[in-house]
Amino acid sequence: METMTDSTAPSAEARLATFRSRREESVVQPKGSLALVNTQWIDSEQTIWGVPGTWAPADGGLRVTAAASENIVVDGVVVDGETLVRGKDQTDPSDVVFSDTVTGFVIASDEGAYALRVWDSASEGIQEFGSIDGYPYNPEWVITATFTENPAGTTMGFEHLKDTGKTKEQVIPGAISFIKDGVDYNLVAFKSGRALQLVFADATNGADTYSVGRFLFLAPNPDGTITLDFNLAVLPPCAFSYNFNCPMPPKQNRFAVAIEAGEKNVLKKDGSLLHEI
Repeated sequence: METMTDSTAPSAEARLATFRSRREESVVQPKGSLALVNTQWIDSEQTIWGVPGTWAPADGGLRVTAAASENIVVDGVVVDGETLVRGKDQTDPSDVVFSDTVTGFVIASDEGAYALRVWDSASEGIQEFGSIDGYPYNPEWVITATFTENPAGTTMGFEHLKDTGKTKEQVIPGAISFIKDGVDYNLVAFKSGRALQLVFADATNGADTYSVGRFLFLAPNPDGTITLDFNLAVLPPCAFSYNFNCPMPPKQNRFAVAIEAGEKNVLKKDGSLLHEI
């Protein structure tokens, strides 16, 4: 069997082009970032913008009250009366269908509150979307850092965009440290599934890139190093829909220099910004 040689392996630029193509495909999926049209927290009986029914908090999720004529389908059954819509924190969360394009599910906060997220595969954002603007491949921002594990259970409070200064504790598996251009960096990334999620800001934010900051997903190497390829930096979900509540970069993850690598902004078909930066 032939093996791939250096001369036939995809270049870094080609790998980046593939990564970006897949990113653009992902954000226009029925539950991609551009499809989210509402996230509404429910603390009393109320209606929800854009969908039928009356919604109220309940143990393990939300209670929806609707007539069969409203065509709300929960877990494959049309609601005619009251039905529990189980949250994503339950072992068997519910799926909700409102129409051919509009669906939903219930999310939970750390405090046990519940919200309905509404997705529309024909949203205005999807219809207007043109591309994700990005910097050309920049080898200067591929960095090998040291990863030092923290004691199990180490956490840190991260502020989120819509939480007016309140913080949410996130597990911090380890410390990321490196020196670049004579500057010492000590970054923190929280656990996100099997990966680490670095939330960072830099001098491009609000000028060339989205103002809130960007994300980079990482995995430590077996030898105690960790590779930070900022060419793979992505825009947060809130750059695509204001209905997301994104984590903010902590102080130690705020670079004074411009990181001219990775995604920049979401663009409409005419090349203008989808959201203001």
